[in-house]
Amino acid sequence: MRQLFNKQYSYYFLLLVTLFINSAHALDLKQAEALSIQADPLIEGFRATSDSYISASFADNTLPDPTIHLGAVNVPVDTFDFEQEQMTQIKLGIQQKFARGDSLAIKQQQSQLMSSSSLAMADDARLHILRDVRIAFLNLFYEVEAYQIVRETRQLFSELVKVTQSNYASGRGTQQDVVMANLELSRLDDRSTKIQSNEESYRAELAQWIGDIAWNEISRVFPVLPSFSENIDLNVLIPQHPLIRSATATVSANKKMTEIARQRYKPEWGVAFDYGYRSGNNPDGTARADFASALVTLDVPLFTNNRQDKIVASNKHKIRASRYLRDDQLRQLKNYYETNLHRWERLGDREELYKNSLLKAAEDNAASALKSYQSGVTEFDTLMRAEITELDVRLEELRVRVDRVIAHARLLYVTGDNDNEI
Repeated sequence: MRQLFNKQYSYYFLLLVTLFINSAHALDLKQAEALSIQADPLIEGFRATSDSYISASFADNTLPDPTIHLGAVNVPVDTFDFEQEQMTQIKLGIQQKFARGDSLAIKQQQSQLMSSSSLAMADDARLHILRDVRIAFLNLFYEVEAYQIVRETRQLFSELVKVTQSNYASGRGTQQDVVMANLELSRLDDRSTKIQSNEESYRAELAQWIGDIAWNEISRVFPVLPSFSENIDLNVLIPQHPLIRSATATVSANKKMTEIARQRYKPEWGVAFDYGYRSGNNPDGTARADFASALVTLDVPLFTNNRQDKIVASNKHKIRASRYLRDDQLRQLKNYYETNLHRWERLGDREELYKNSLLKAAEDNAASALKSYQSGVTEFDTLMRAEITELDVRLEELRVRVDRVIAHARLLYVTGDNDNEI
C-alpha cells in the first residue's frame, strides 16, 4: 500500500510539474531536473532489482519443502490381496532435508548485499542523470543566448550595410566596403544557422529525459547549481560514492559466495519417517501390527579435489576480480574529480579576466573604431574587425561561464547533491 501511494504521489507530482511548465512556457534547470528524476526507468529498474533480492532473501533462509510419499509395498502380484502376506503395507512417509552448515543464512546475507548494491546503483543513476541533464540544459542555454548575441550583432551589421551603401552612392565610400559589409552579414547568418542546429541537437538530447517539454522556451536566467566544498578528503569522500558502495557490496556478496562454497565441505543432513499400515490377521488370529521407520541420511564429501576445492578457488578469483574493478572505479572517480576541479578553477580565472578586462576592452575597441570610421580616420575593414572581435569576446565569455557551471555539474556527480533530493 505504501509503495502504491508513493507511486501515485510521484505521478501526481510529475503531472503538476508538467502542467506548470506548459503553462509558464519557460523551462528552467530545476524543472528539467525534477522531470528527469521522477519515474526514470533506469532508477526504477535498479530499485525493482533491489526489491527482488529482498524478497529472495526471505526464501533463501528457508528450509526446502518436505517430501511426502504414499504407496503400497510388498504387494503380492499373483492376487494383489493386501491381507495375503504379512509384509504387505500401505506406507505413508515424510522426509525433510537440511542445508549444509550455515549455507541458508549466508545465502540470505548475500541476497541482502546484492539488494544494497542495486540500491546504490539507483543512487548512482540519479546522480548520473542529474549531471547529464544539467550539461545538456547548460549547452542548450549557451546556444539560446549565443543566438541572441549574434542576432543583436546582425542588427548592427544591417545598419552598417545601409551606411556603406549610402556612402558609396554619395562617393564617400568604396564598393569594397559594401561587399565586405554584406559578406560579414552573410557570415553572421551562417553563424545563426549553426547555432540553431546545435540548439536543436541539445533539445533532442534533453528530450530523452524530460520529453517534448524540452522544445519549450527556456528561461533566460543564468542557471545556478548547488554549492560544493572545495576542501574535501577524497580518500573519505569517494568510498562513499554510490558507485563505490555498489562495488563494495558486490565484493562482500562474492565473499559470501565463497563462504557458501566452503559449506559444501559439510554433509547435507536429512530425516525421514515412515508409517506402514498392515491389514489382515496373524496365524493366531490377532491383528497384524503396523510398522514405523525413522531414518537419518547424510552425504559424505570425500572427493573434494575436483568439486569443492575448485568451487572455492573459483569464488576466490571472483572476489579478486570484483576488488580490482572497485579499485579501478576509485581511481577513475578520483581522476574525474581532480580533472574537473582544476578545470573549474581555471575557468574561474578566465571568467574574472573577461569580467574585469576583456569585455570592456572589446566594447571600447569597437566604439573607438566606429567613431574613427565616422570621422574618416580609419578604413571600414578596421571597423569590421573591431565589431567581430567584440562579438567573439562576448560569445567566448558566455562559453567560459557556461563551461564553468558544466564543470561544477560534473563535480557534483562525485560529491553528491543534497539540494536536489527529489
